[in-house]
Amino acid sequence: MPRRYPPELRRQALDLLVAGEPVKKVALDLGLGDQTIYQWRRTHLPHLGRPRRSPVGAAELNAARRRITELETELAVHRRVTELLRDVVSPKGDSRPCG
Repeated sequence: MPRRYPPELRRQALDLLVAGEPVKKVALDLGLGDQTIYQWRRTHLPHLGRPRRSPVGAAELNAARRRITELETELAVHRRVTELLRDVVSPKGDSRPCG
C-alpha cells in the first residue's frame, strides 16, 4: 500500500516544481523519494512533465516569432508590388508592359 503524505507536504513539493526546481532537488530537500515527486508532478502538473523553457528563452522565442511574422508580411508586400510593377514597367526601362 502506498505511503500517505500530508497534503501540505505535497502542496509544498508542487509549489517548488512550479517555481522551476528540479525533481531531484525537491525530493532531497523534502526527504521524499524521486518517484513520489515524479508521480505527484504527473498527476497534478502534467504540463510540467515536458521540458520547460526559461522565461528568458520564452521571451526570445516570442520576439523571434513576432519578427518572423513582420518579415513574412513585408515579403508578401514586396512580392505583390513586384507583380504589379511587372505589368507596368519593362526590365529595360520602357513604359511598355512586359510579357
